[in-house]
Amino acid sequence: MMTTLTSILEKLRIRKQDNEFQIAEEGFMSPAGKLYKPEDLNIIKTYRFEGDSNPDDSSILYLIEANDGLVGYSMDAYGVYSNHDDDKYDEFIRKIPVNEREEQEIFQ
Repeated sequence: MMTTLTSILEKLRIRKQDNEFQIAEEGFMSPAGKLYKPEDLNIIKTYRFEGDSNPDDSSILYLIEANDGLVGYSMDAYGVYSNHDDDKYDEFIRKIPVNEREEQEIFQ
């Protein structure tokens, strides 16, 4: 079974975990406006999606769990279409600890 970006976002929506973390000046901000630093977060799954017709049309989806239990995601295009103009996003993502989990654990 092929995993698509849409199917992952739909699974998150059904579980009420479709909280998109946005990069802010001091860290990642939740939809509710709470600010998180890298040490407050864990990347629990990373998905990479490649465009069918153009390898530059690719994206990466990080599933993230905060130390207060909030689960959400952050998404970035890579290649020519990166969503972020500076290196701040990449630097922030690299500081978040990675504790990969099996998809069955996340979506059980």
